[in-house]
Amino acid sequence: MIQRYTRMNVADNSGARQVMCIGIPGHGHARYAGLGDIVTVSVKEAIPNAPDAVKAGKVAHAVVVRVAKNCARSDGTYIRFDDNAVVILGEKKDPLGSRIMGPVARELREKGYTRILSLAPEVV
Repeated sequence: MIQRYTRMNVADNSGARQVMCIGIPGHGHARYAGLGDIVTVSVKEAIPNAPDAVKAGKVAHAVVVRVAKNCARSDGTYIRFDDNAVVILGEKKDPLGSRIMGPVARELREKGYTRILSLAPEVV
């Protein structure tokens, strides 16, 4: 469960290290976002002097790939991760970075993020 002002790690190599959720677009007055949901984020910490990187203070869209809260699956099992993590998205809902670090949830396949799944080292 991600809500406004939640700080999250960035799971790609786009240049950002930590972001903060500032909104959940497209869901009306939604209070929480889960796995596979798009959130609007503000970059709070970034890699210094990285070429064409995402700079601190930039507002971007990101998709949630890991959540620390239990998430129920349709087969009756639950999944949770050690941290909350997102992948920064570009213009056409493609990941901005070229690598994904750490595992990502299988629920992204149902939402249509096959590019993220193909870059991830492990799908749980």
